[in-house]
Parts: sequence; structure tokens; C-alpha cells
Amino acid sequence: MQKKKTTPAPAILRPFTFNLLLLFCLCTSAFSQNFNQTVRGVITDQDSKQPIAGATVTIAGSNPLKAILSGKDGSFRFDHMPIGRITLYVSNLGYQKIILPNIVVNSGKETVLNINMQEAVAQLEGIVLTFDKNKGQPLNDMTLVSGRSVSPEQTNRYAGGFNDPSRILSNFAGVTSSQDGSNDIIVRGNSPKYMQWRLEGMQITNPNHFSDQSAVGGSISALNNNLLATSDFYTGAFSAEYGDVLSGVYDVKLRQGNNEKFESTFGLGALGTELTIEGPFKKGYKGSYLVNYRYSTISLLSDLGLVDGLNGTLNFQDAAFKVVLPTERAGLFSIFGLVGFSNFLFKDVSPALWQTPGNRFVPNKIAEDYNKGSHLANLGLNHTLTINKNSYINTGLSFSGEGIDDDVFENFKTDTSESNQLNFNGRLRRSAYRGEITYNNKLGPKLKLQAGSKYALLDYNFNQSMFKDSSNVRSTLVNFKENISTVRNFISFRYRFNEKLTTVFGVQNMNVLLFSRSTVEPRFSLNWELDKTSAISAGYGKHSTMESIHHYYAQVKLPDGSHTEPNKDLDLLKAHHFVLGYEKRFGKHMMVKLETYYQDLYNLPVANSKDNIFATINEGLDFHYLDLVNKGTGKNYGVELTVERFFNKNFYYLLNASVYNSTYKALDGIERNTRFNGNYLVNVLFGKDFPKLGKAKNKTLSFNSRAFFGGGKKIIPLLRGSDGNLAVDPASNRFYDYSKAYDKDIEDIYQITMSFSYKINKPRATHEIFLNIDNVTNSRAKLTEFYDPGEAGAVGHMKQMSVFPNLMYRVYF
Repeated sequence: MQKKKTTPAPAILRPFTFNLLLLFCLCTSAFSQNFNQTVRGVITDQDSKQPIAGATVTIAGSNPLKAILSGKDGSFRFDHMPIGRITLYVSNLGYQKIILPNIVVNSGKETVLNINMQEAVAQLEGIVLTFDKNKGQPLNDMTLVSGRSVSPEQTNRYAGGFNDPSRILSNFAGVTSSQDGSNDIIVRGNSPKYMQWRLEGMQITNPNHFSDQSAVGGSISALNNNLLATSDFYTGAFSAEYGDVLSGVYDVKLRQGNNEKFESTFGLGALGTELTIEGPFKKGYKGSYLVNYRYSTISLLSDLGLVDGLNGTLNFQDAAFKVVLPTERAGLFSIFGLVGFSNFLFKDVSPALWQTPGNRFVPNKIAEDYNKGSHLANLGLNHTLTINKNSYINTGLSFSGEGIDDDVFENFKTDTSESNQLNFNGRLRRSAYRGEITYNNKLGPKLKLQAGSKYALLDYNFNQSMFKDSSNVRSTLVNFKENISTVRNFISFRYRFNEKLTTVFGVQNMNVLLFSRSTVEPRFSLNWELDKTSAISAGYGKHSTMESIHHYYAQVKLPDGSHTEPNKDLDLLKAHHFVLGYEKRFGKHMMVKLETYYQDLYNLPVANSKDNIFATINEGLDFHYLDLVNKGTGKNYGVELTVERFFNKNFYYLLNASVYNSTYKALDGIERNTRFNGNYLVNVLFGKDFPKLGKAKNKTLSFNSRAFFGGGKKIIPLLRGSDGNLAVDPASNRFYDYSKAYDKDIEDIYQITMSFSYKINKPRATHEIFLNIDNVTNSRAKLTEFYDPGEAGAVGHMKQMSVFPNLMYRVYF
């Protein structure tokens, strides 16, 4: 449905930028000079989640040396710490030593840490076991391959983030986006719709504003960097707890609010204006709350009458919260939520701006108007109950809801009049009620058990209709109201033979009750440290997922004019994932990683005709309602190289490259590229901090940049004759050359992004101003092509998103 290319006009940004800079200057002169802050946290056992008392916490390089022991509840605290960056060493007898480098200390906000320590397999006298948390390894210790952690500091530092956590993922090997302004996530050539989003461990809706029914698009995430804790991102061979997914998993965590003092953050930016508040419920109680609300800035200025109506502006608002409620005997409760609303009305929209559903060519049509509204709501309750010193149970309940309203109006012009009519009409509602329970048991320093069950009741109410041809006879595409239940069970073991060799093995069981579909999916991975600087990892997993629900209930017209729903017997999509990796460390701050993978996909739904090349794994923003069968196959394979210099001495760099292939076969047996096969991608990131500027040494200037190079998505080209000229036939509705479907893209893509931030620490507040400039060179590669009689040669193109500056000011107090 959507192609996101609208941005606020430069004429609007100029007065907005001036007012923002004025506010920044006024705020930064408010306080006297005295710069320090509290650094505190809690240390727990990684497997049992029990607090660790007596752990030694040391601030590296401090003079005199600053070191304390954690208390009975695992807590530690350093008061009056100078601002800047610090490194913590955490050690305890029987545990691997932890190094936490580059912890940012700001004057306007306390630094609160949650540290997990891994018990050593064997106590060897004279050997110091060290684990550097800067390695980017996933927090989930049941993941040994194709996973990494994404820290809040990275989401703020990497260029091109737009305060959007989902955009950060395209900085990593094997991950890209459509480059059209959307924040879709294409993992190893897989469709974005097979990406699974999780919040606080619970599966949620696509968290993007302006989303579509297949979850392949969206332009702005309802998630906000300011609320995030370190999260995990997985790209293949997932551990046994993750089911109903083929592509990638982004397990987003929200940080806890400050449980000792009230703090707040105010942000004003070109995209959104936001307010975050957090604090304790009462003195002495360890519970806390964290709440954020954001409203689109341009919509706000328009509502206040400061700008005239901007035809086509993306309007949105969202909110998120997390409440933590610890008890003495009943365990730990946490309540979380994420909600969002968005809408737009585009006049005279063309495929160069946004791909509308139901687009058709009919005589005298001059344009279309597109009215879109969407909403999402995710609410959850988590409970952790300790059974004994080695085991605990996690229980979760959640509700997820999503709605999408689409209306596409066709505009017609004759010699005497102009008119419009409603063509495509869609009303989609889907809700999910989920409950899950997971049992964790640390059976010893070598063996950990994790087992769980997850139930979901999925409620759908879909209605879509449109004109399919020039006869203006409305045809129903889908019209159903159904409930579907799924049950997923898993069991997983992690066994550490010694400090060098670790394995994880388990089974995922997926059941779709309505369709009586069931799978048993084995998972296995290992990590073998060859020496202190290198390691080999390998993994295998069988995975499955349901197809987008509208395919199961698609209404297909028969030759006699009647309709049927032929796809209710569709089976699950399935795949075998294989991964092999090698990692080499050069000192404490340099890492090189090579990973190769192979995904064998089968049971893919494809058109039930040898003359039709449609496969659901190719589905984008265009919808096809056809008779489908599970007889398609596919392959995704490639090699990924990552060279990373972690942030140290005020700079970092990240270089990664991926060479990959993504293909499929429909019933004709011909192997074709998938539309998401870009063949290669390269990311080059660099960043540098200039701290301790100014007379008071309380200012920091940061510069970050990113260069991206990659292939475009494969297309179905327009019909052309042997001379290369256009040979479309609008009267017969013949536009595209399916014999050359997905043979190639139009152009390769490159994009350079730069960002700057300037931070000023004051005694009671920290002020920061960000400027991110996406696509600095204004490269406009052609992404798709379509028939447009108004263009030269009658060929129109959707192009790469143009240069876009995003300015934001934040104050932490």
C-alpha cells in the first residue's frame, strides 16, 4: 500500500529550526556549574536471576581507586561520579569477570545498570575468566549463532536512526531495507512480512505507523529510542523458544524507570515532539514507572495554526509505558504497553509517491486520492516468580490489536466535468490474546533447562472490495470474521562441556488448531572457543510460520461467476536453516566475524497454475487473491563479513559486507530471483566524539556517518518491443513482462548519511541537539517502474528517498 516519501517542506523547517535553536540556547544558560551524577545498579546470576552479594565493582582508571561490594540484594552505588564515559569491572568468586566499557554518565540523568554474571564451569586457580559486554553478544544465552545485542547507546549513536529502533537494524550484516523511505526489515533476502516483533518477550503487532495488512511496510516506528534497554536481534537458526517465524526476530526490551528519583526528558524534533517521565511510586519501594508520549511535530504546528495545511503530511501519535512492581513473596510484576494512531490523505497520488491498493488503468482517470488510517495497541503483563535459588517461572499475558482503514478514490476528467468515485475499500481488524509460561532451571554450572508453552487466540475481521476491471462492478476480495488458536511448546537445554565448548539443543512444537496443522522443529547450536581470541559457531533449525491471514480466506471468482475460498487447506511455510561462523578478536576492541548461511524453504504457497509465477514470499504492497497450493520452494544463501572496532578512545568504526542470493520456484519449475534479492550490500560506519569541550569541559560534540551500497529489489519490467520501446496495451490491461519477472533490478543503490550531536551537561540537566541528514548526496536511484502516459516515454519511476534533514532537541532533567 504505501511508499513513504513525504517530508516536511524546507520552508517550514527554517522557522521551526530557528525556534528550536533559540529554545536550546535559553535552556543551556539556566544553571551554575557542578557536574556529577550517580552510577548504580543490580548484579544478578544470568541463569537463576538471583541477586549476587559480595561482587566487587571497580571503576577502571579511577585515582584513587573506586571499588565497592554489592549488597545482599545485589545492588551497588557510586555517588558524585564525574560526567563522561567510564568502564566498570565486575568480579566475584566462581563467576566470569565482566567488563562494561564506555558507560555514559550525564549530569541530567542517573546511570542505572542491570548486570548479569555467568557462573564459571570450573574454578581454576590462577586463571582469570573475562567476558567483555562490549562484544555485542545477545543477552539470551540460549542463542549461539546469528544473533547480537543492540544497545540504547548504539540506537542513538548510529547515523540514520531517525529515533527509530527498526532503522538501526539495517546497519548490520545481512540486513537491508527498500530505500524508498520505509523502515521495512529485509533479512537475508526474506520478505519483511516474515519478521517477528517482540516486546518484553511477548509477540506484538508490526509496531510501525502506516502499516499494511502483510506487515511489509511502515514509515515511522511507534517505538522510541529513549525508552529502550539493550535488546536482541536474530537473523537465523533461532533457539527453540522462537516459533512462527522464518526471517528475523527483534526482541525489544524497555528499560526500567528510575526507582529512586523523578526524572523526565523533553524532546522537540522535525518528526515528533515527545515527553518522557519516570520515577518511583514512593520512597523506599523498588517499584518504578516509565511513560512516554509523542505527537507528530508538523501536525502539532498545523493544529496550533502556525503552518498552513500540508496536503499529504503523515500524522501520527504514540505512547509507551512500563511499570515495575516488585513484591517480597509474590514475585516481580511488570506491566507494559505500546499504542499508536496514524493517518494521511494524499491528493493526486501516483505510484512514484505511494503504491495504492487496487490500482487499475481505466480511460479518463487522471489521478487517485488515498485516505489511510491505522492504529495499534499492545498491552502486557509479565510475572517472575522465584521457586528456589536455582529456578524461576516467567508468566505473561498480553493483548495486541491492529486496525487498517484504506480508501482509494479515482479522479476522472472529461471535456465537460470532473468526478471521483471510491474504488478500493478496506477495513481490517485483527486482535491477539496471548498467554505463556516458561520454566527456567539452573541444574548446575554446566546445564540449564528452559521449557515453556505459549497459547494465542487470534481474532480477525477483514473486509476488502474494489473494481477489478473497467466495468465498475465491485468485487469482494475478502470478507470474513474468524477466530484461530495456536499453541506453541518448546524445551531447550544449554550444556557447557567446559569454558570453551557450549551447546544448545531443543525442540519447538507449533500447532494451528483451526487448520489442524502441527510441526516438530529441532534446533541445535554450538560455540567452540579455539583459543582466547577466536571461536567457531554452528547452528541448525527447522522453522515454520503461517502465511498472511488474507490468503486463507481469499475469495476467488470461478468461470461461472460464483466465488469460492480455495485456500483454507493451506499448510504452514517451512524452512531448514544452517549457519556456520568464525569470530576472531584482535585485542579488547577489535573483532572480525565471518558467517555463512543456507536456508532451504519449502511448502511455500504459490499460484495453482503453471502459467502464474506468483508466490506469497514475493508479496509486497500489492495484493493478489488467487488459488494457492503449498508446492513452492526457495533458497536463501550467502556470506557475511563484519569488521568492528568497538567504541574506545572516543571513536569506533563498523564495516560489514554481504553477498547473497534469494530465489524461488513456482509450479512452472523455473528458478527465479525473489523480489527482495539485492545480491549484495555494504555498510561503512564511523563515529568520533570530541568530549570535554568548553571552559567547564562539560560539552561533547559527536559526529557519525554511514555509507551504504547495495543492489536494488528485483522488478517485473514493463512490456517492451525488440527495439526497446514500450509495448504496453492499456485496453487489454497488459503492462508487465512476466517472462522477465525478477530477472534484474533497475539500478544499484548508494546512500551517505551523516549525523551530529552537541551535548551540554549542567548540574541539574543535560541538553542535547541532534542533526541527522539522510542521503546527503541526494542520490535518487530508480527502484521500480510503472506506466505513466504523462512522463517522457510513458515510463514513471519510484525513486530512492531524497535528502532529508531531521533535527531534534532533547533535555534530560
